[in-house]
Formats: sequence, C-alpha cells, structure tokens
Amino acid sequence: MTRPTVLQIGPYPPEDQAALDAAYDMIRLYEAEDPDALLAEVGPRVRAIASRGALKVPGTLIRACPELELIAVYGVGYDGVDMETARAQGVTVTNTPDVLTEDVADWGVAMILGLWRGLPGAAAWVRDGHWAAKGPYPLGRRVHGARVGILGLGRIGRALARRLAAFGMQIAYADPFVADADLLRCETISELAKRSDILCVTLAASPATRHVVDRPVLDALGPDGMLLNISRASNVDEEAMIAALQAGTLGWAALDVFDGEPRIDPRFLDLDRVLLTPHHASATQETRADMGALMRANLAAHFADDPLPSPVD
Repeated sequence: MTRPTVLQIGPYPPEDQAALDAAYDMIRLYEAEDPDALLAEVGPRVRAIASRGALKVPGTLIRACPELELIAVYGVGYDGVDMETARAQGVTVTNTPDVLTEDVADWGVAMILGLWRGLPGAAAWVRDGHWAAKGPYPLGRRVHGARVGILGLGRIGRALARRLAAFGMQIAYADPFVADADLLRCETISELAKRSDILCVTLAASPATRHVVDRPVLDALGPDGMLLNISRASNVDEEAMIAALQAGTLGWAALDVFDGEPRIDPRFLDLDRVLLTPHHASATQETRADMGALMRANLAAHFADDPLPSPVD
C-alpha cells in the first residue's frame, strides 16, 4: 500500500520524526538544496503539509500542491498559514490547542516575576562575585497586588489570569469576542494599557491583530509599565516598542517572540530592562510530546477518514 506523501517544512523532535517517517512518505523541504526544484517534483503528489506554528505556509506553497488535503500545524498558532488560499483550495487546517495552554501561562508568570524581581540579574550577581564585592543587588518591583491587563482572553489568557489572581493582582481584559462577568472589561486596548501596571499579550494573531499594540498603547502603558508578549510578535509594533524602551517611555518588556526570529533585532541586546527568551513558553518535555501526538493524531484521522481531533474553525 502506498503511503501518503507529506511535505515537511521544518524539523520535529526525534520521537515525532521517527513516527512520521514510519507512517508516511516524508519529504523534508527544509533540507533541500533547491526547494523550488524539489517542490516542482513532489508537489503534485503531496496530500498533506506538516508545519510548525512559527513557520510560514504561503499561498504559493499551497497552490504548488494541487492534491493537498490537510495542513497539520505543530503548535496552537496557525497565523503562518495562508488561510484564504487554504480555504479556497478546500484544504483543512489543524493545530494543537489546549495541550500547551498551561505551560505557556506558567512561562508568562515566570517572566513577570523574573523581570520585575530581577531574578536573572540577581542570580548572576551571586555567581559573578558581585554580592561580596559590591553588596546587595538593586531593588526590584513588587509583583503581588499589581494591576494586570490581559489582551486576549482565550485559553492562554484565562490560564494566565487564574495564576495572577493568586498573587492578589487586579485583573482586567480586552477582547472583542469574549465576555467574562468576573473580570473588568475594557473597551479599547489603550484603556486597558492605561489602567495596567503589566499588559499581557495573549492574543491569537491574525492580519487584523497586526501591531494592535502600537505607539499609543505603549504610551498609555507608560514609563512605569511592563509589556509581556507570549503570543506572536506581529501583535506588537516592534519598532515602536524598541523606541519606547530606548526613550524610557515604556518601563519594561518581557518578550518570548520577535520579528524575524530566531534572528532578533540587535538593539534589544543593549536594553537593560528587558527579559528575552527564545520562543520557549511551551517548551517542556511533556507538552512537546503532547503536541507531537496531537499533530500525528490529526494526520492519522484524516487519512483514515475519521473525525479530526482539532480542526481549525
């Protein structure tokens, strides 16, 4: 029996790769010396594309695979997929929601604590011998009781709000599609930023959300405020954010996502009050295993003509 051909556009953990190789004819486009030539050769027989949340599946790639039936995304975000072209071509898209929600929320709390309490710097202060030579580490900011704004009250936003409530924080949110009677709702992002000490971006990315955190929002957050982004870089105007941090009109930024990652803007490295992590919020062994299992379950269900575990609406 001929195995379905799956076009793979990025690497996976060894356990997932072994399982995929055993079940499908995996074509590793990302390893090709001439991707265009390989795509021209294999595109007509590709029935599925295996992607990752941070990778792009542009319309040109979708159109080059006329028999394409499924795009399986390893990750919750599918903003890299040209959904308009996929829908027009009758291609189903799946992702891996829920399995990474709690880990991402944990990471958001860790970043807030790490940045405002100065955990990375304090640890280095001891290791570098500065404690003995220079005395106590500089004071940080109080976390408990702070005013927090959650931009995007989806799965991750709600999980983060639950955790921050345990710190006695005053929580508000902005989300045009969600209403929660237990939390204060702000009608605009600028209103949310103005009343927040910490603005947490947990918004699902789409063309409509590009740069919704712009200069006016950053100005409203102000020189005593912190921006946390554990969503997608495109939700924040990175140029405006860097300018605000350089000028001191934005106080702090805790960032797990960046334009052009993994190559980040070098200006970030010269900023003192930022915490930078390598798109790592969901990176636990358990969650990565669950993400791989769900992605493979979507592929298996599709080719068995069974209901998909997690199709994108």
